[in-house]
Amino acid sequence: MSNKIKIGISIGDINGIGLEVILKTLSENRILDYCTPIVYGHTKVASYHRKALGMNDLVFNVINTADAANPKKANLINCWEEDVKIDLGVSNETGGRYALLSLEKATDDLVNGNIDALVTAPINKHNIQSDTFNFPGHTEYLQQRSGGDDVLMFLISEDIRVGVVTGHIPITAVSASITKDKIVKKLVMMNESLKKDFWIEKPKIAVLGLNPHAGDNGLLGKEEADIITPAIQEAFDKGVICFGPYPADGFFGSGGYKQFDAVLAMYHDQGLIPFKTIAFSTGVNYSAGLKVVRTSPDHGTGYDIAGKNVADPTSFIEAVFAAVHIVKNRREQEELLKNQLRSGGKIIETAADMKDDAN
Repeated sequence: MSNKIKIGISIGDINGIGLEVILKTLSENRILDYCTPIVYGHTKVASYHRKALGMNDLVFNVINTADAANPKKANLINCWEEDVKIDLGVSNETGGRYALLSLEKATDDLVNGNIDALVTAPINKHNIQSDTFNFPGHTEYLQQRSGGDDVLMFLISEDIRVGVVTGHIPITAVSASITKDKIVKKLVMMNESLKKDFWIEKPKIAVLGLNPHAGDNGLLGKEEADIITPAIQEAFDKGVICFGPYPADGFFGSGGYKQFDAVLAMYHDQGLIPFKTIAFSTGVNYSAGLKVVRTSPDHGTGYDIAGKNVADPTSFIEAVFAAVHIVKNRREQEELLKNQLRSGGKIIETAADMKDDAN
């Protein structure tokens, strides 16, 4: 039991649906079969939401440090001492302040190795801004806190995986932000993540164009010819099996994504609109490329339904299981690579090779 994966959970905006989907997730007994959950928040805030939802049977094991977590229970660490006024469905400074306190404490434990992965409930990107949080979202914050050189915003589900070259930036800044080096770097990160985190031996990646009809041979833009196509070729030469650029509308409309293990989109909405259309209730946001493991549900704070007991926890449940799955895959690969077994007179250099050889 001591080897069970510890999943930290930050509560997000206390006035949103974060705690509702967390509580509904932890009420699923099967969760405790796979991990030890540790919620970073406060007992009184959790009790308020429990009562609002009529979920009084769920009782937390209150602990001071992650190493004291009970593997048979849902655990909670108090991240502040004062009482907090909750205004369900309201975006205010209070919601942002305590979302940040939860996130900071959970991230401290994540980067220090006290927990194995972090699942983040939704924050409001506006009210959380402060002297210590000046980021467009979780992804950029965790990149800075974990010392990552780069990070790939990677939306994952059973049916589709989509990453983006540019994330939370204005659409007017997208074209200038797209470079050959950046596309190559994202493709390499995506390829490595598919191998290491998802055990796909030879992933095949589709790359989307930026302009309508992928530029239509230069009539609708030159980014495809000048930047994207050369980037695809360079990544291919580096061993990444990638193809494109594909016109985004026809690619998704025809089901072309089903022929690939992942898709690299040029900007946020180009990738996330089709992803959420296909996998809205089951999609997970994964921060690929970091040394640490972080996932989140593929939805926001849901102020309009906060406190109404109608929030669907499916995406949050999937985020927890995705985090467990990725940690297990990384652990297994690390152990296999450590031993570097020989087979047929050659060193097996990757866990995927070793798995294939065993089959």
